[in-house]
This record gives sequence, structure tokens and C-alpha cells, in this order.
Amino acid sequence: LIDGTAGGLGELEKKHNVDIVLNLADYDTCITQYGASEADAVCITNMDIMGPSLKRSSVAVLPTSTSDGADACITVGIDGIDGLKGKTTFGLEKSVSQYCFERVLEMNGKDPAEFPFENMDPAAAATAMQTSNADVESIIVWNPFVMQTLRDRKESKVLFDSSSIKEEIIDMVVVAQDSLKKPGGQRFVYALMDAFYQVNDMIAAEETREETLIALGSKFSKLGLEDMEEVVKQTKFYNSVDAGIALMQSEKFQNETMPAVADFLVEPDMADEKPSFGFDSEDAQLNFSTKFLTEAQSGALK
Repeated sequence: LIDGTAGGLGELEKKHNVDIVLNLADYDTCITQYGASEADAVCITNMDIMGPSLKRSSVAVLPTSTSDGADACITVGIDGIDGLKGKTTFGLEKSVSQYCFERVLEMNGKDPAEFPFENMDPAAAATAMQTSNADVESIIVWNPFVMQTLRDRKESKVLFDSSSIKEEIIDMVVVAQDSLKKPGGQRFVYALMDAFYQVNDMIAAEETREETLIALGSKFSKLGLEDMEEVVKQTKFYNSVDAGIALMQSEKFQNETMPAVADFLVEPDMADEKPSFGFDSEDAQLNFSTKFLTEAQSGALK
């Protein structure tokens, strides 16, 4: 659908007359590159975009999915949340992992200060647990690391996961406001949206579901069909334009989720400050915009 190399044009790049370069990188690297203006757009969560948008005005154009179990705290030899007290949990700090960890602790009446959290790349944290590193008893990571760890370390278990905080962790495509103003900026967004919805159609169709999940699994982390079937249960896609608009315009997302996420990030010092954010508000540092979704609804992707 998208070739992804400079000068190479896939089906949708030709359709929308835009050349897209895809850069697959570790999540933390993606955040850093986008914040440093080394990329026009980034696949990121609604909370992890807040830091970069303080210095680079950003537009969330496409909600793709929500974590419903895909982010999980995995432990070995610890059977309950109380057993975590005083023990170090490893994960990517000041990101969705720390948010999920501390948010669930608070929901269970715990003081996060009593539950040490130490920064570690999620791939490294998962590998440490999978290889029985005695110093790593608790990690919080996301798929595919969750499934790999549970499969490779038989004694490991999910202590809690993001299903406890439904529709608070939102994956999305965010584009820099200055990039949208470049020639072809809007066509760039249309091509990305077109690709996303076409892949969702391929997953939904019985005749293409298995081959699509296998192909995605090979890019995702060499996960097979059975694992990928579980992955797409734990990551619920906003698989239509209507579903994306419904999320972005919902009172809960605008008046409860995003204000709470912003406050939570600042209070435990996960972020220095919160950006100004708004909904279909072009003067906000972080604008959750339905402009492209409504244009797609009106036929812009045809």
C-alpha cells in the first residue's frame, strides 16, 4: 500500500500523489526523533505526545487503537499488588508504561511512591525477565513484549494490565503543524488514513484476515497467527472513520480522559508541564483534530 522508501511509490502514494518515507524504530527513538523535528509525523499515544508538543505544535489526526490489555505489569514470584511494595518495577519512564503502572496503583488505593519504578528500555526489560535475570522480578511493557515474556518465561504472570483503565491509552498518528503546511501535507495524511482503514478492512474480511495478521506479525515481532489473534483483542482498533470521530468528539475523551491524563503526567513529575491542548482548536499546542476524519467521511479518500 505504501512503499516507504524515498522515491518509491506504493499504490496509495500514487493515488494521493505523495512520497512517504517510513522509519521503523524503537518507541522511545520515535518520540525523540519527532520531538527533534527529524520526522513529520509519529505513531504515539495521547499522553506521550504531550512532552514533544510543548516545543513542536502538533495535530492528532487519526486515532488508531486503544490498549485493552496490551500494556501489562508482568511479575515472577509476586502474586498480588501488595507484593510489589518496595520491589523495583522496570519499564520506560515518563511514558505510557509509567502512567499505566502508577494509575492502576492509585486506583487500588496504593501510594506509587512506595512502589519503585526504574527506567529500562522495554525490549531490555522483557529480555531480562525472559532470561531469568534474578534482579528483574517485575516489568511493565507492551505487546509484543508482553506475549513474548509470558511465552518464554513459564513462571511469569500478568499482575495487572491496561484493561483496568479502558480507553485512557489511545494510540494515534500525530503530525507536526508545520508539516501539515508543507506542499502535500494534507495528501500525506489522507494516504496514511487510507492505508490504516484498508488494513483494517483486510483484517475484518474472512478471506484476507489470516494472511494479513501473519504479515503484520512478521513486521511486529515475528509473532505467528495465534499470537496475533490475541494481540488484536488486546489492542482494539478504531477501524472506521465513524469510530475515530466518535472517540475524538466524545464528552468523556474531551472532558474527562485528556484533562485527567494531563494532570496525572504533571503531578508525579512525569512531565515538566502540560501543553495547551484543544479539540479542533488550531491555536492549541496539541490539537485533537477531526478535520481529516470528517473530510474522509465526505469522500476524500476515494
